[in-house]
Amino acid sequence: MKKVRVFAPASIANLGCGFDIMGLALDEVGDILDMTLEEGEGISIINGTDVPLPEDPEANVITPVIRKFFEMTGLSGRIEVCICQKIYPGSGIGSSAASSAAAAYGVNELFDCPLSEEELVVCAMEGENLASGGYHADNAAPALMGGIVMIRGYEPLDLIKLPVPGNFYCAVIHPAIVVSTKEARSILPKAVPMHDAVRQWGNVGGLVAGLYSGNIGLIGRAMRDYVAEPYRKQFIPGFDELRAAVLESGALAMNIAGSGPSVFALADRGETAQKAGAIMKTHFDRLGIPYEAYVVKVSNKGAKLLAR
Repeated sequence: MKKVRVFAPASIANLGCGFDIMGLALDEVGDILDMTLEEGEGISIINGTDVPLPEDPEANVITPVIRKFFEMTGLSGRIEVCICQKIYPGSGIGSSAASSAAAAYGVNELFDCPLSEEELVVCAMEGENLASGGYHADNAAPALMGGIVMIRGYEPLDLIKLPVPGNFYCAVIHPAIVVSTKEARSILPKAVPMHDAVRQWGNVGGLVAGLYSGNIGLIGRAMRDYVAEPYRKQFIPGFDELRAAVLESGALAMNIAGSGPSVFALADRGETAQKAGAIMKTHFDRLGIPYEAYVVKVSNKGAKLLAR
């Protein structure tokens, strides 16, 4: 019998302009799994948290991740998973990706790491497909690899890890509004007007250039979304008003985290991020909407082994 305890961080997808192709990892917040390898075959999952999760293992994102690992390696065994810490589903900070990434990383450790980091992202994408009905890596890749990751292409998967300025902070607020990824995707248009597409392409290029050059102002200007945000902001009461206040406080940008309802502000100083976080809290207090809030550094660390 072998046992590991693994952690995978929360993540923020899209970063405004990078719909489905960009994401970043957050420090401190994430999922913790205890995973045990025994003789035999099968997958069992125990929920050791207060977070409501599917009782049927077939409905849990962890199961297809482990199956994909076995398929890719030709290995087998009985895996028991205990979920010890869990991001609340529907939070917009990569709940399904954190479990998927932790499961992929953990099962790889149990079998002495036969798969590469990029191959583990392929495994984790199976969990994302179960959760949202699509093979997306914008949360799974940073949850496994850490930092800021761009997906240049999916066929084949081509991942690029972008440089992270050392003083990047995120203020993230998760209001008690449930927005499923499937619902948030269903409201998006099937086609994007050329004018909006051109603006989006310019922003993606600007964001990548800003990260490589360390041009903080360019990063802030580039993090605007003309594809998903105009439709998804309807799920977040007072979104435009909130963003105006957050930007006035000195934050570089404010966007919807993934499919929402979480909102994040990016800042180049911890003090500014704290100020943006306070404005977010005041906004949802005034609306009478409960929330969870974090002010954390953008993390260069992805999934990791906590104990063996």
